[in-house]
Amino acid sequence: MRSPLPAALAAVCALLLTSVLAGCAASADGTASSSATTRVAPSLADVRDDVLADPRSWEGPTSAVTAPTPVDPVSGPEPQLPVTIEDAQGTEVTIADASRILALDVHGTLSRTVHELGLGGQVVGRDISTQFAEAADLPLVTQNGHDLNAEAILALDPTVILTDTSLGPWDVVLQMRDAGIPVVVTDSHRGLDNLSSLTMEVADALGVPERGRTLAERIESEVTAVTEQIEAVAPADPTQRLRTVFLYVRGQSGVYYLFGEGSGADSLIDAVGLYDVAEEIGWDGMKPITDEGIVAAQPELVLMMTDGLESAGGVDGLLERLPALASTPAGQQRRFVDMADAEILGFGPTTATTLNALAVAVHAPGAVS
Repeated sequence: MRSPLPAALAAVCALLLTSVLAGCAASADGTASSSATTRVAPSLADVRDDVLADPRSWEGPTSAVTAPTPVDPVSGPEPQLPVTIEDAQGTEVTIADASRILALDVHGTLSRTVHELGLGGQVVGRDISTQFAEAADLPLVTQNGHDLNAEAILALDPTVILTDTSLGPWDVVLQMRDAGIPVVVTDSHRGLDNLSSLTMEVADALGVPERGRTLAERIESEVTAVTEQIEAVAPADPTQRLRTVFLYVRGQSGVYYLFGEGSGADSLIDAVGLYDVAEEIGWDGMKPITDEGIVAAQPELVLMMTDGLESAGGVDGLLERLPALASTPAGQQRRFVDMADAEILGFGPTTATTLNALAVAVHAPGAVS
């Protein structure tokens, strides 16, 4: 079982995500603002002939882009309410009515999970990261990026709110509880190690545990199929896999972080068939980048969010801002892979699609260039 982050580190991570992600993902109407290429990654199984024989022969940046994935709700018994559960913070919450649901987090994972559980018709609003087509017409309850808007939430008269610690201000969450709305705080961790447990947290809170088990099994099966395909094309020798770091950047705000062990980026790097440098250099959680850290890491590949890379002026702008990175193999070869902010670390029902797109961009970049 995954060990939880220490409380202090978890608090720092939540603060980081709540504050700096406010600059990320969308325009005023909630649509994605990124100007990333519209080319879509094919299935990794279909581009085996394009897989690089030598990963270090690849030069230049690549974008991992997924096609819109329609919601495919599972079936099962109708919700059995009321239920009383203990949420991720140890708070006992009773949910008697799930007719008006709000599911809110920085990645849009919770809302997508509710929709995949077949309860999308009961969702009454969305956060700015919830951008799949079936939720596009729902009113936004976040402002200035990812700030919760108390008035917008109360105006929708929700009967239950699912959230985590990635959104704020936290006072708004407490205000909702004071208003008598059941608020379930789920695990904020996103990674391959809690796909099923996070799904079940949502399903149990909404009284549909059987649907939750069905959805969790589907997610795990899809992820297993993709990771097996990745293992078949990734170098078997770990030393031949590209040394990789995940950088979180908001250039306009001067925010430059390296995401390490326990951030979710570590499991992503491993799953895509790369070598996670963070573990080697002892980089835990989310910390500001230092020249020493970059030099120690000597990355050969950098993963980033698309809007983050654009905020730094693209690859050229980023390397100008971080000369130490420019001197690494990744910088010298301009070897960067970016992906939409709301997708790359979301880890939910569409995880398999995300992994496939990243794997194609990493192992067969010519198939999307």
